[in-house]
Amino acid sequence: MPLTPRPIVSIGAGGIVHDAHLPAYKKAGFELEAIYDLDAEKAKALAAQFGVKRVYGSLSKIISESSNNAVYDVAVPAAATLGVLEALPDNAIVLMQKPMGNTLEEAEAIQALVEAKSLTAAVNFQLRFAPYVLAARSLIEQGAIGDLHDMEVRVTVYTPWHLWSFLETLPRMEILYHSIHYLDLVRSFLGEPQGVYAKTIKHPKLPKLASSRSTMMLDYGDTVRATISTNHSHEFGLKHQESYIKWEGTKGAIKATMGLLLNYPEGEPDTLEYCLLKENVLPTWTSVPLEGSWFPDAFIGAMSSLMRFAEGSDANLPTVSHNALKTMQLVDAAHRSSDAGGVSVDLA
Repeated sequence: MPLTPRPIVSIGAGGIVHDAHLPAYKKAGFELEAIYDLDAEKAKALAAQFGVKRVYGSLSKIISESSNNAVYDVAVPAAATLGVLEALPDNAIVLMQKPMGNTLEEAEAIQALVEAKSLTAAVNFQLRFAPYVLAARSLIEQGAIGDLHDMEVRVTVYTPWHLWSFLETLPRMEILYHSIHYLDLVRSFLGEPQGVYAKTIKHPKLPKLASSRSTMMLDYGDTVRATISTNHSHEFGLKHQESYIKWEGTKGAIKATMGLLLNYPEGEPDTLEYCLLKENVLPTWTSVPLEGSWFPDAFIGAMSSLMRFAEGSDANLPTVSHNALKTMQLVDAAHRSSDAGGVSVDLA
């Protein structure tokens, strides 16, 4: 947590703000100074629910009347992010909801603007701060499972895409708006890949969506494997739904269940287990008790990380915008790989 929390100004009052941002900040005890949305009634309703002091229907006015030390929490459609950043004062502190624009070109323009305006800017890749990810990272950094050589993310769930109707208009969807979390997470553990092999395809019953199922493999050479497989159209009940991250090392393994995605939006409990290899002992798995979950607790971590960096308590900002740009480059590469198709088996 930051030593001196800053007031938060929320730019946007959509579903993710209602479900995760504001519940997280309220749970953390952060001050919610003001909220703005194009839909003023929606902003008023959220303000009443979460005790936000002031409500605005004007972007310029909320910015002009915000505290000098405020953090701007920008949660608007990706295409609108650049325009919001242009309106912010120079040297502002800002947390942007992912993705960092809808395209790599938009992401590059956002980063250029961040540098030109000297913004302290991060992107809200909050999965890095989920309790099970923090616990797994701690085990790995302690050397508990040895050298990490395999990382796998597998999601087989039924996702009610109708909750986010704006996704139907996007030329890129599943990787850009969902699997981007997993690409960013793999980068945070394994560093930058040499390349990516990917294929993303449509939903079998929702043709308006650009994609809803993806398979990706990141190239880390001959000894490290990293795979991401997502299927959001598994409508056959909970029994065979899957939602996990698995890390394997030379001395052990860790597996986390991302309960949020199972039976969404109700969700199921998160779990974390680890197995440490011991000579002449059969492998056994040990459960780790967890507090909190991806929603809303990881959003506390993302905001706290930015506040601590801004006050000088931390020298490193893991989700700083120039690092997030590398995730956007990986997203773009995955889409280009998918568009290019596989190697032909026709030898004629």
